Amino acid sequence: MKKIFFKIASFCMALLVLFSTFSFTLASHYCGDVLVDSSLFGKVETCGMEVQKTSTSSNCDIIKKNCCSDEQLLLEGQDTLKISFEKLDKEQQVFVVTFIQSYLDLFEYENSDNEAFIDYSPPPLIRDVQVLDQTFLI
Repeated sequence: MKKIFFKIASFCMALLVLFSTFSFTLASHYCGDVLVDSSLFGKVETCGMEVQKTSTSSNCDIIKKNCCSDEQLLLEGQDTLKISFEKLDKEQQVFVVTFIQSYLDLFEYENSDNEAFIDYSPPPLIRDVQVLDQTFLI
């Protein structure tokens, strides 16, 4: 169970790193207030109602207001994945150091080697006294 959870968490973290470095552009074409087309990769299709500019030599040009609009939403990913410790301000540096120190303190190992009894071995177990006397700690 622990290995499966570890693999799922690793896969999710890899996807998070992958998607945080991507840059996305969402292009949308509106005709009035109606969304005609949107595209994540590539150009959007138009509705065909765009006003074409014609070049005439006369002075009586009538300019029509275009009812269509194009919008682009740009989501830029990050370029560098390594954040420098020096770029953090003082409070953030104190928080990071405190967090790491408290995390490492969770894993203090006790020394189980008792040097006082190195030369002595335990007595041989001839019979199990607790079973013989039927005395058990509950």
